Order: sequence, then structure tokens, then C-alpha cells
Amino acid sequence: MRNQSVSLVLFSSLVLAAAAGAADHTLMPSPTTVQRGYFDAAQKPALTINSGDTVTFETATQIDPSEVDASGAVPASAVPQYVRDIFHELPRGPGPHVLTGPIYVNGAEPGDVLEVRILQVDLAHDYGYNVIRPYAGLLVEDFTSSWQRVFKLNRASKTAEVAPGVVVSLNRPFFGTMGVAPPPPLGRISSGPPGIHAGNLDNKDLGAGATLYIPVHVKGALFSAGDGHASQGHGEINVSAIETGLRGKMQFIVRKDMKLTWTRAETANHWIVMGLSNDLDKAMVLAARETIKFITERFPRLSKEEAYMIGSVAVDFEVTQVVNGTIGIHAMIPKAIFVGR
Repeated sequence: MRNQSVSLVLFSSLVLAAAAGAADHTLMPSPTTVQRGYFDAAQKPALTINSGDTVTFETATQIDPSEVDASGAVPASAVPQYVRDIFHELPRGPGPHVLTGPIYVNGAEPGDVLEVRILQVDLAHDYGYNVIRPYAGLLVEDFTSSWQRVFKLNRASKTAEVAPGVVVSLNRPFFGTMGVAPPPPLGRISSGPPGIHAGNLDNKDLGAGATLYIPVHVKGALFSAGDGHASQGHGEINVSAIETGLRGKMQFIVRKDMKLTWTRAETANHWIVMGLSNDLDKAMVLAARETIKFITERFPRLSKEEAYMIGSVAVDFEVTQVVNGTIGIHAMIPKAIFVGR
């Protein structure tokens, strides 16, 4: 225990030292600083930073600007020029998401963990949209026609009227897709399903104040983010949220003292572990196993049986999303219950 405490003190000192000399970068979307619909280990970086640095960036929406114009929900001037440039110049990839990046973090190597501190998330656009694609989403047999609605977002009140007399709060925006490059043998993969690279997790608990811990698969990690969500329910059943552009600020720290197979996260009040599978039952099993693994690693005094019990009496297992091909269940492990030394 003494050696572990010394290691933690040394690591904390290194983080503080890195933060003291950290730089703040800005990365705006453009046809040369985004990737449209994919993650790829061969993608050239849009920005190179050092561990401990922060990046302020914006993300573009997935909806074609011509469809926003045709909706009449907002004036044409509401669509940023960079969104129009991206859709004009870049073909869509295998997935739908416009991702700002990738960001190369010096010192990150395969086997490390990239700690991503989400410091701030704000609405960047005055419009958002929701779409139903035929034979997609949860109820594939019930909705067989395309449907789409563009919403005017009130950034001052952080609300949107999504249907007559139905007003939704926009006070917890988050990036639905945040991830690193996958292992090189996978090549270019769709931004649609989440996986070992994190990616399209669509977890509304990962807003400002949350921290992600993502296993690194390639040198530099190559982190990208996008898929801004102004509002979303757990489950995201019709295949989309209120999709919009966001402005975020994140800090990136290379963790060589951690080894992970799957992405983990934490907020001020919870540790979050995840189960991902193309089957909801299997995703639940994986999330339960990750919960037991996390608790017994974090608190070695606790047995597997005790961790299993804690998972039943105190942990909330929530359906993250059911529409990305790879389904997510995440476990919210409350920090407050662990009162012992």
C-alpha cells in the first residue's frame, strides 16, 4: 500500500508539473480539420499537442445545410460557413458523423490510456435536428418512412420547442462521439458503432465535468470528437438526439500508470464502466463483469462476491443507446458508498 501511495503522489506531481506548462490550443472545423464518418489509424493529425495541454474546438452537425435552409426553421445565416464547406468538399464516409480532429498527443503509445477531461461544453449553433431513418432505430418494423425535423435552439434560455407545447431543456449538452484511432489492422472503421476505441458512445452522462479514460491503440492516440447532442434520453431510441454543433474544451493527459481494455469514465459522483455488444443481454453481462472488475481493482479488500452484491444493491445499470449497431449498457457506480479507508 505504501508503494502504491508513493506512486500516486509521484503521478499527481507529474500531472501538476505538466499542467503548469500546459498550452491551450484552438481547433476549428474545416475540410482539412475534420474526418467525415470514420476513425482511421492512418489519418493525418489536424493538431499536435503535449500531454497536459487543453484544446478548445467546435464540431459540425451531420445534417446537410441545404436541408436546414429548406426547413425554414432558422435563417440561412445560422449555418456556419465551415459546415457548408465541409459538406461541399468532403464525401460522407461509412458513418454519418463529422468529427473534429484527429488530435495527436505527444508521448501516447499503444497500451497507454488517454485521460480526457471534459472541461466545458456549450451550444455552438442556433439549430438542431432529429431524424427517423426507415427500418432503423429501435422500432424497425413500426417506422418505415423517413422523417426529419429541424429545431430552432434558444441558446439564451437553453431550451427548444420540439413539438407544439413540448419544450426540452438543453442545459446538459455533450459530445455523442469521442474516441481514438482503432488498432491499425482494423483499417478505416465507421463512426457509427462504438467499440474499443470508444467512439459513438452516446452517453449523456459524459458532459462537462466528466472524464474519459480511453485505451490507446496507436502512437499519438489520434483523438476526435463530434456528434454534438443538445439533448438526449438514455436509449436514444429513434436513432438520433437533438443533433447540433457544440463548442468544447478538453484537457488531454497520457496515463502510463493505467492499463485498460475498455473505456471507463467518471463524474464528480460516479465511476462509469461500460458494456458494448450487438445484443442487449450480452451488453448487460459485460457491464456487470466490468463493474465487478472495477470494484475489486479499486478496492482490493473487497471480494468478487461483495462486488457482485454491491452491483445489485447500489449500482444503476442504464441503457446508453440501442441504435448504433453495437448496443451500450453503462453502470453508474456511486462514489459516496465507499466510506472505508
